[in-house]
Amino acid sequence: MKQHIVHNWVWFPIFLIGLATLSLGFIWIWHPEPWYLDQSPNEALIQTTFENLFSSEINKYLPAYLKVIYRFFGLWLITIGLLILSYVKVTKLGTKKARYSIHTTLFITLLVLYYLMYNYLYTSPLFPLLHGLALLLGCSVYFSNQVKE
Repeated sequence: MKQHIVHNWVWFPIFLIGLATLSLGFIWIWHPEPWYLDQSPNEALIQTTFENLFSSEINKYLPAYLKVIYRFFGLWLITIGLLILSYVKVTKLGTKKARYSIHTTLFITLLVLYYLMYNYLYTSPLFPLLHGLALLLGCSVYFSNQVKE
């Protein structure tokens, strides 16, 4: 396979991971009640429904608090997505060091996400996305090993 095609298969999957992260961040920021996006695993974790939780007088302002927390989480995802996109744009993952750095960082991040989701959010609808991100990372790592320096 031609080296420029191999190189495209190195950086483009990482670029897609950045876009996915950025998109998720915007979804969490813009959604009016973002805790409902992953309602099933959240309710399994707290062992009650949101309706029960919000109906108690002591939790009257809990939705406002959750909205702030999820907006912060969305901002965090947007920042991470932009950092990934910027890193790919600046480096194009053209050196072994650049590839190793981003691959290691994303591998550790995905490993921790898998741990958290399998242990605490096992009913999350985001599992297919996580598998897709892992596949993209694996694709980039595979083709990274095909690059001739």
